[in-house]
Amino acid sequence: MAQMTFAYKVRDQKGQVLEGTLDADNQSLVANRLRQMGYTPINIQAKTQGGMNRELHIPGLGNRVGLKPVALFSRQFATLVSSGLTLIRSLTILTQQTENPTLAKVIADVRSEVERGTSLSTALSSHPKVFNRLFISMVRAGEASGGLDQSLLVLANMLEKQAALRSKIKSAMAYPVAVLCLVLLIVSAIILFIVPIFKGIYKSLGGTLPYPTQLLISISDFAVKFAVPIIIVVVLAAIGFRKWTRTPNGRVLWHTTLLKLPIFGGLVRKTAVARFCSTLSSLLKAGVPVLESLEIVKETANNEVVAKAVDAMSEGVRRGEPMASRLADEPVFPPMVSQMMAVGEETGSLDAMLSRAAGFLDEEIERLVESLTSLLEPMLIVVLGGAVGSMVICLYLPMFKVDTLVNNGSNG
Repeated sequence: MAQMTFAYKVRDQKGQVLEGTLDADNQSLVANRLRQMGYTPINIQAKTQGGMNRELHIPGLGNRVGLKPVALFSRQFATLVSSGLTLIRSLTILTQQTENPTLAKVIADVRSEVERGTSLSTALSSHPKVFNRLFISMVRAGEASGGLDQSLLVLANMLEKQAALRSKIKSAMAYPVAVLCLVLLIVSAIILFIVPIFKGIYKSLGGTLPYPTQLLISISDFAVKFAVPIIIVVVLAAIGFRKWTRTPNGRVLWHTTLLKLPIFGGLVRKTAVARFCSTLSSLLKAGVPVLESLEIVKETANNEVVAKAVDAMSEGVRRGEPMASRLADEPVFPPMVSQMMAVGEETGSLDAMLSRAAGFLDEEIERLVESLTSLLEPMLIVVLGGAVGSMVICLYLPMFKVDTLVNNGSNG
């Protein structure tokens, strides 16, 4: 007989009413398990497959969990565990107070697994889309050392820093993207709707138009005639590019190209290296073995160039070489990082030195984002004004020679 999911409402020893779900064969087993957990059952109902208990799910919407909810979950979980609450009790509380519905469901599933005797790290590993290998390894290390709350705090701090950095970069890029979209919208409107009007006016006047005006009208004629095919080609090209960047060769080439961009390359590089330093520092501090830590860093690097460098480091470590010796040969890493790693390996404080390097890089990233923002604003204003202004000039250029156009048209 397949297990069913039961929704329950219970009262704990303090008189508080709690709600949750459990998987079992029947209601009696659920009631017995709840009593063993120290709760007094109030109501137990089987969740039906259809009807009111079934959730509406739209693919791609509402089923993603960002860094901030996971960071908040980690910090709250650490606080509850350090207060002396059991894992099951802590997870029950977090299930009820987590605002993200997807994360709340995941926590409920994790709690059910823990209730069955599964370790916390194993239960979390059943949800790789929410908890990556870094998160699982940190939790496993905390379970082994008895410092689960400390591992969760380290995770919370790291995830919060990553979320803050990502938010700063997104906010810095929001203005340029908005301006570029505005430029495309205005230019498209002029080409598709305004230029044809002027074309009709100049055609009625006759005569020969200036070359810039003729070029703009030709572009407008082509865009109006092939507007639908152009849109289809652009959409297909975007989809194809997205799929290409997900292939192994495509990812390597795309990430290499990003690092070489004249303006954003430095930001991409520093962000990837800061993530490497922060992640490796947290793993080593939690007691995760070096080779396993490097493997996890490789998986969570989000940059194939950095992942390739980490591969070389892992190979060197297997041969007994210091990590810093291989790192110095990788151009993606600045000399400061390899030197600080070398000092950390010599003094036995590698995790602390990596943490300092990550902090230094984070400060550089903040300054770089600010400078990029201040630099891009005037550049984009020039682009917007230049694009629209040049098209307006092309349209009105014949107006300065309207007498000539009329005369040429009448003579013709």
